[in-house]
This record gives sequence, structure tokens and C-alpha cells, in this order.
Amino acid sequence: MFSLQTIFGQGKQFYSLLGEAAIAAHDSTKALHAMLREPVTGQPALDAFKLARQRERAASDKIRQELVNSFITPIEREDIEALGSALYKIPKQVEKFADRYSLALTHLQGIDFAPRAAMLEKAAGVVVEMVQALPSMKLETMKGLSDRLRSIENEADRLMLELYRDIYSGRLDPLQMFLLKEFFEILEKAIDRCQEAGVVAYEIVLKNS
Repeated sequence: MFSLQTIFGQGKQFYSLLGEAAIAAHDSTKALHAMLREPVTGQPALDAFKLARQRERAASDKIRQELVNSFITPIEREDIEALGSALYKIPKQVEKFADRYSLALTHLQGIDFAPRAAMLEKAAGVVVEMVQALPSMKLETMKGLSDRLRSIENEADRLMLELYRDIYSGRLDPLQMFLLKEFFEILEKAIDRCQEAGVVAYEIVLKNS
């Protein structure tokens, strides 16, 4: 049953729900960076990743339900859906990395993923700032955040080039080469997902400022 607040409100709940989704995505990247920078002493715990994914999924479900229930939205429905979808994909990639890392840990001794995970955490943090800045619709603010996100992506690309030097250095066995490439590509895709979310947020402000 529709409430009067839902029918005649301004739909500000969407900003709050998108913010929850962005924070959950960021929390998943923080958990990944924390796991990868600590010395390996046993099987890594995956509870933090699953919890962050559940929180993001719950926010996404609420966004979809609010789109059904609400007659008024603060921005176009398609933009809300696009940003929600982009945010959903960030913790999905992070959890994919964490699950596979826990299975392949014995083959990854001496390989340091932490610097790339740090870039991912920074990128997801900027995405949180961009989503939280949406209600003000200030183009200059959003452009500055977009530039920061692009700079992080460029640095991550530079680190990826170093990865390929390691892969083709000849010091790794074939299994390590395969795993190294696979895991770094997952991290790269996660950073790309952050960039995609940032692009959507920036385009929303371009259209509405």
C-alpha cells in the first residue's frame, strides 16, 4: 500500500540508499586491503566480504522496491538504476577475488597484491564521496572527484604494467603465471567498476546541474 509520503515525497530516500550501497562497496575493498597487507598465518576469513555484499544487495533490493513504489524521484529512474547496478558490481568483484584467493593461497607465497588493493580501496572511497555529493548537484565538486578517480585508475594501470613484467620475467612457474594474471585482472576489473560508477555519478550531475 502506498503512503502519502511515498506518493507526494521528493524521493530523497534514493540518495540515502545509493549512499548505503557505496559505503558497503567501500567496506568490502577495505576488508580486502586489510587481508592482503597482513602476513598470511592461515586460511583468511571471508565473513567481512560476505557481509558487505549482503549489505550492498539489501540496498540494491530497496532501491528497486522504491522505484516501484515511488511516483517521484529526485533524478531520472534510469540513472538511479544505472548507478545502483554499477555499485552492485564492485563488492561482487571483491568477493570473487577473496574467494579464489583463499583457495589458491598456497600457490601465491611471495606475491604482493596489497599495492593494487590499496588503489582499489582509494577508488571506492572516491566513489562514496561522489555518491554523497549527488544531492548538491555541484558540477565543480563532482569534476574534482572525477579527476581524482581517473588519477587513481591511471596509477593502477601503471601497476598493472609492472605486473606483466613479473609475469614474463621467467622467474615464475606456469601455475603462478596463470594465477598472477587472473588475480590482477580481477582487481583491475574491480577498479574499472569503480570508474564506471564514478562516470554515472558525474553524468547525473552534468544533466541536472
